[in-house]
Amino acid sequence: VQLVESGGGLVQPGGSLRLSCAASGFTFRNYVMNWYRQAPGKEREWVAFITSGGGGTSYADSVKGRFTISRDNDNDTVYLQMNSLKPEDTGVYYCRAPPYWGQGTQVTVSS
Repeated sequence: VQLVESGGGLVQPGGSLRLSCAASGFTFRNYVMNWYRQAPGKEREWVAFITSGGGGTSYADSVKGRFTISRDNDNDTVYLQMNSLKPEDTGVYYCRAPPYWGQGTQVTVSS
């Protein structure tokens, strides 16, 4: 099983990034998917969730209205579109297909 995140980087406050998580080694379309993040010195926190078919989503209050989770079951990939980024969004972002985790991608929001 592999979950490989990409798309992180350095962005100015107010900017946007799109994270991707490519899955392999399991039947992706059967799994709910989540994004988590971990800021320096803090515990890992849940960010967003999407159902296996993509018809249902849920978000942490801190990102609601700014982030959008989506998935492509034909290409075994889940995405996180992040808009209006704030410095407090800085951290390592992980995708998760319970019980599997990716290795994470760094997002830094700074001027």
